[in-house]
Amino acid sequence: MRALARFFKEDEEKWGIVGLLHDGDYEETKSTPEKHTLKMAEWLKEMGETDPEIISAILSHNYAHTGQNPPKNKLEWSLYCSDELTGLIVAVALVKPDKKLASVTVDSVMNKWRQKSFAAGVKREQIEECEARLGIPLKDFIEVALEAMQGISDDLGL
Repeated sequence: MRALARFFKEDEEKWGIVGLLHDGDYEETKSTPEKHTLKMAEWLKEMGETDPEIISAILSHNYAHTGQNPPKNKLEWSLYCSDELTGLIVAVALVKPDKKLASVTVDSVMNKWRQKSFAAGVKREQIEECEARLGIPLKDFIEVALEAMQGISDDLGL
């Protein structure tokens, strides 16, 4: 999310916080996906968070499950599109012989992209929204995400 904020010349700190916290309630809501993000937004408000952009972005993350709080700006669409993409990139890394992000290229992600049975749970249509909603061609969007993940590969253990 920070890399996308840089790309759009937006607030890296805010976007990074949203990226970090958007799944913060997952363990408590995984059996009730319709409640996912509602808990996190509630917790943030209880802790004194007042930035409506952060709360709205967190809530928009669950749009795919509930149809509520649709993404409406670059921050929210960036979260929506990149969430599935990071999982796909990790899956591509894990099938590499060294299991490292350093071995992943945009082309290797695109090759796996076309194999619908590979990481079948990844909602590719959600990632593809990057073109219409963010104005970023798919390959460029993958490149931004991949380079960002490679930059923190030690933290990710990949």
